[in-house]
Amino acid sequence: MKLREGDGRDVAAVLDMLDGAVAWLVSQGRNGQWGSEPFSGDAKRVAQVTGWAEGDGMRIAEIDGLPAGCVVVGAANHYVKPATEPELYVQALVTDRRHAGRGVGAALLAWAEQEAVARGVGLLRVDCYAGHDGRLIAYYESRGFTRAEPFTVGSWPGMLLHKRLG
Repeated sequence: MKLREGDGRDVAAVLDMLDGAVAWLVSQGRNGQWGSEPFSGDAKRVAQVTGWAEGDGMRIAEIDGLPAGCVVVGAANHYVKPATEPELYVQALVTDRRHAGRGVGAALLAWAEQEAVARGVGLLRVDCYAGHDGRLIAYYESRGFTRAEPFTVGSWPGMLLHKRLG
């Protein structure tokens, strides 16, 4: 697996990963996380992914030269409480379902930790969907994150998690 900076050429691949994740979630009866419609058909979501690609916080994991996952780091999402200390925030994490179970997400989160340390910050935060069976929260906990506090955006239940570094 190789990690590289993402850019505008990755927008279609990241949208494809997100669309695949939505389709998989829907097939599992898990519509609450990202809804049931493809990201690629939503102009707002396409603009969001394009913005990530134009920034400097996107990294792409490749397996055999093909995109297998994406992480985006930067400032905290607007709907969570601001941190009381310098931080790096995982704004997005997605893996291509074709590479499930190959450690892509773990590798991307490890890069985010290294990036935070390189930037001189000791706090990495992420938020995720807190509904259904809590499997996503459990995933982040398995990667060393600790629950910080629940929140809601409209009717969408979320959990803010953090990890101390260094």
